Amino acid sequence: MNETLLRFLKTGSTAPEPAPWGTRERLSGPGLTETQRLILVRVVTPPGGGHAFHTHPEMEEIIYVISGRAEQWVDRASRMLEPGDTAHVPAGVVHATYNTGGEPLIFLAMLSPATSTGPGTIDVSAAEPWLSLRPRAR
Repeated sequence: MNETLLRFLKTGSTAPEPAPWGTRERLSGPGLTETQRLILVRVVTPPGGGHAFHTHPEMEEIIYVISGRAEQWVDRASRMLEPGDTAHVPAGVVHATYNTGGEPLIFLAMLSPATSTGPGTIDVSAAEPWLSLRPRAR
């Protein structure tokens, strides 16, 4: 990889990847930038969509809303997040992010550490109590 990309990424340097909840674009992480402990992704979720209840067993996460409106769950508590709002999710805590607005929801997710010994993400949306808290996203 070009040495310049290890410290600076210009818009368009990476391509959005499809995900069940919309698209994600890696903006920083091992192998892309020089970071060894952080992952940064930009997520775009269409209206009515969302990243259903899941956990990152070994990673904590910070979610920062850029535009749109998010129904953010951390464990069994939820808050409506708007541009400029953040949520912190401790490692191993179940959480979910749903787009409740009429426009795409765009947010940044920063996770650390960047590597784990087990699975990075575990979907728990089909298990109780998460299944009964909110209907699954489309």
